[in-house]
Amino acid sequence: MVVSPRRYHITTFGCQMNKADSERMAGILDDMGFEWVEDPYTADVVLYNTCTIRDNAEQKVYSYLGRQAKRKHEQPNLTLIVAGCVAQQEGESLLRRVPELDLVMGPQHANRLQDLLEQVFSGNQVVATEPVHIMEDITKPRRDSQVTAWVNVIYGCNERCTYCVVPNVRGVEQSRTPEAIRAEMVQLGQQGFKEVTLLGQNIDAYGRDLPGATAEGRHLHTLTDLLYFVHDVAGVERLRFATSHPRYFTERLIRACAELPKVCEHFHIPFQSGDNEVLKAMSRGYTQEKYRRIIDTVRRYMPDAAISADAIVGFPGETEAQFENTLKLVEDIGFDQLNTAAYSPRPGTPAALWDNQLSEAVKSDRLQRLNHLVAVKAAERSQRYAGRVEEVLVEERNPKNPAQVMGRTRGNRLTFFEGDIAALKGQIVPVRITEVRAFSLTGERLEAAVTA
Repeated sequence: MVVSPRRYHITTFGCQMNKADSERMAGILDDMGFEWVEDPYTADVVLYNTCTIRDNAEQKVYSYLGRQAKRKHEQPNLTLIVAGCVAQQEGESLLRRVPELDLVMGPQHANRLQDLLEQVFSGNQVVATEPVHIMEDITKPRRDSQVTAWVNVIYGCNERCTYCVVPNVRGVEQSRTPEAIRAEMVQLGQQGFKEVTLLGQNIDAYGRDLPGATAEGRHLHTLTDLLYFVHDVAGVERLRFATSHPRYFTERLIRACAELPKVCEHFHIPFQSGDNEVLKAMSRGYTQEKYRRIIDTVRRYMPDAAISADAIVGFPGETEAQFENTLKLVEDIGFDQLNTAAYSPRPGTPAALWDNQLSEAVKSDRLQRLNHLVAVKAAERSQRYAGRVEEVLVEERNPKNPAQVMGRTRGNRLTFFEGDIAALKGQIVPVRITEVRAFSLTGERLEAAVTA
């Protein structure tokens, strides 16, 4: 009798760190002999990797869980797992809310999934949310792409922004060693991955917790040093990094990005607010003037660099005039892309307890006004690509038009052009841009030499 392998499904909410964690957990399940399925309702193991940065993502998890909990009453062998930041934040209280859960595990425990599941299969209900020293990445992720890959370089965050739940759920900063990061990248280069994004919740803080300093007292391990250390890894043609914090985005780092040919001219540097009083209330540790100086420095070294950022509107106490300072910053800088959000109070954060919360109507109005300006400015920024030749790393077929492939420019603009995915996937192709939109481009492939 042939026994079919047990099937698993992972649904991921939230940031790139969560996507990277999900890929590692999928790699563990593959090694355990499980088989990935697209439909969570046909899986024997269902894992929700959760995000708590906005309330709506959290509510969505609970609605999905409710449906799976019902299914478990008919199929008692179903294994239900909540991982990630909601798991870390709620811990055992999740079991009271959803008693059908088998495993609640915080993000620091992603590499321990096999041990934890073995405890579950022995009949235990397991909660793993205690702080741990993160084990080195010995897992082989099941990567979603064959062309681009994430590599974690630092976990956790020591900042204490008053709106943010991340330090509570992801723990203190823990940097991986440069040698471990490079070894993972060497393997990726050998497997044919062309682009690596170095990931950290606060990536510019990389290395602060590692031992070692130079005679002049400068720390040996910084993100800048890491970029120089991994830059020559064979096979990897492009390097990116995210997410940056303006407090640590130094001229030395900017100069390194300009000097190192593989580092793409795209920087994601959240500013959150364009008003100094609001930034102070957020405990961001910089002013809007300092933020503008950073962008000026980036553009001095790399005039064409693409800049993306995050912004929050409707923070407690934000006045109309303070919101207009955010609009002014967006107007002046001209971002290529901006992730915007209305402030959402998160459990365990100082700002959630303040009594100067704004109404949903004010928040929604400000978000609409900001989004309108963002689209206008992004469309203006896109104009510079018209008629230019851009290098596009081909990732996938265009799902809306099978005759087209799609990939990204060095500046991270999504670009579509006609071509055969079987021949072009993973290639860096010169493309003349024929059509520009606010957030994407269309072009035609030049029959010039294609670099592998």
